[in-house]
Amino acid sequence: MTEVLRRGRASLAFSFFAQGAAFALLVTRIPAIQDRYGVSDGQLPIFLAAVPVLAGVGSVTTEQLVKRIPASRLLRWSQPVVLLALVGVGAGDSTAALALALAVFGLAVGALDASMNMLGVSLQRTYGRSIMLSFHAAFSLGGIVGASLAWAGAHWHLALWLSYLPVVAALLPAALVGSRWYVDGDAGAGVGAGVGGVEDEKARDGSGVVFKLLLPLCLVMSFAYIGDSTVSNWSAKYLQDVLGSSEQLATVPYNVYMVTTLVGRAIGDFGVRRFEAAAVVRLGALVAAAGFAVVAVAPGAWVGMGGFTLVGLGLCVLVPQTFAAAGRLFPGASDAAIARLNVFNYVGFLVGSPLVGALGDAWSYRGAMVVPMVLVLVTLVYARSFVAQPDRYGGGHERPRTADVGRGSNGL
Repeated sequence: MTEVLRRGRASLAFSFFAQGAAFALLVTRIPAIQDRYGVSDGQLPIFLAAVPVLAGVGSVTTEQLVKRIPASRLLRWSQPVVLLALVGVGAGDSTAALALALAVFGLAVGALDASMNMLGVSLQRTYGRSIMLSFHAAFSLGGIVGASLAWAGAHWHLALWLSYLPVVAALLPAALVGSRWYVDGDAGAGVGAGVGGVEDEKARDGSGVVFKLLLPLCLVMSFAYIGDSTVSNWSAKYLQDVLGSSEQLATVPYNVYMVTTLVGRAIGDFGVRRFEAAAVVRLGALVAAAGFAVVAVAPGAWVGMGGFTLVGLGLCVLVPQTFAAAGRLFPGASDAAIARLNVFNYVGFLVGSPLVGALGDAWSYRGAMVVPMVLVLVTLVYARSFVAQPDRYGGGHERPRTADVGRGSNGL
């Protein structure tokens, strides 16, 4: 491994960290945002739904842009836009200003998520071993830091802009400096792709991506985010209203969930290297489903909290491995595959919370927890999509991309 690759990996990990912090700062202060702008309970779902919808648009647009612009350049400029839009959310003085800031945030997040994972997959291919989980572990760490800073801002009754501005002032220049060392993988030069040949043309226009083959991974992505949004949006209410916990204790499950997600991702790459991705995905799905089952039948708050902990340990491996599997499945068109797959991140986020809420109101919240449990179990059916694909040289493992080693996004 060259110094260029090491710096490329570190700078991309910081980008994931910064994105995790920014996203947590936004979603954990939603009540304060609602109060600042006088957004009614009826209007709030519209504002919240607009962000993932526009993020999906941003992801689709990124697929087209990377045909002409390196993913590293898109990431370099989309991350500052996300951070500045976050300040805009806190500093506006009207609902129109809030809508504009959230629209910019959503579009930029879609481009940011897609380009980050494009670079992660191409860098993993260059390394020739699993490193995707480490990037998503950095995102989880950023989420924990962001949520903690949001708690501090709420505890000290700081204005939103005053909570956001110092964080952005620290992250933005660091992200810009770190972006000098992003390592661009050449999606058109994937394993087995011929330079200047048919595979290069497919990589440029995305025609190498067969949606029928990508669909199982899209479903796994959606199911994982349905489970994730269930925990993030309903764990506190479930513990307090269904399991009778105190209001203070009800805030604990999501924090524990984030910590276990960080731990699982920090060690997950070792599991993939030892047992292969498909086995890790199967185990993750079983553990997450067991967690939801425990939550559904929990007699009290502490057992319920244990269930949410299991959910975090299980779900944490699914999303990073889904992106990595798309890169293996379409080595000559991985950027297009990841951009399309990333849209289903937002589909799951949009579907999960309203689905659980509707079932909880119409039936019971215990019964509603069975739905993400079943959907996560369906992942087992598609686990074969995570098996390493053989290349033209034989064997199922990713090979180092020697053409990319030593070539950074800044021309190194």
